[in-house]
Amino acid sequence: MDETEFWGLVDSAREAADGDPEDQSDVLVEQLSQLDPDAVLDFARHFEARSNRAYRWDVWGAAWVLLGGVSDDAFEAFRYWLIGQGREIFEGALHDPDALAELLGDFDERVDGDCEDLGYAADEAYERLTGAPLPELGIPSTPREPIGEPLDFEREAVLAERYPRLWERFRA
Repeated sequence: MDETEFWGLVDSAREAADGDPEDQSDVLVEQLSQLDPDAVLDFARHFEARSNRAYRWDVWGAAWVLLGGVSDDAFEAFRYWLIGQGREIFEGALHDPDALAELLGDFDERVDGDCEDLGYAADEAYERLTGAPLPELGIPSTPREPIGEPLDFEREAVLAERYPRLWERFRA
């Protein structure tokens, strides 16, 4: 599976779920269950690699502004949700996390910004297909610490200065 196929599956699942993150997870499991186990492994590798790329302080800060605070576990669920938004939004957020202010359409923090189940869609599909748990993916694991310079999430002035567009749209 190449990158285009990976993003195609993400996009088609999101579209079939009408943008509902939890439904997207269910649709993705169904789609992946139609593939062979090796393709599901490839999907899992693509997904995990993108989650690891997004494990950055500046992305965490954007999530903090969007959601009004984000724990370590919630940041993982945010990264999964961010991948589920598709290539344009994902890559745009990595290029400039503050650009999420323009990249995101409607955003409801009670529903959006969190999709832990999406991160386990490949695991579930693989187990359906093989009866065995997803094996090790053979890619580097998540770094111990986020990449980049740490931010003081507790200081609103720091967040407002670092993410002016997100702050204006979601916290002002």
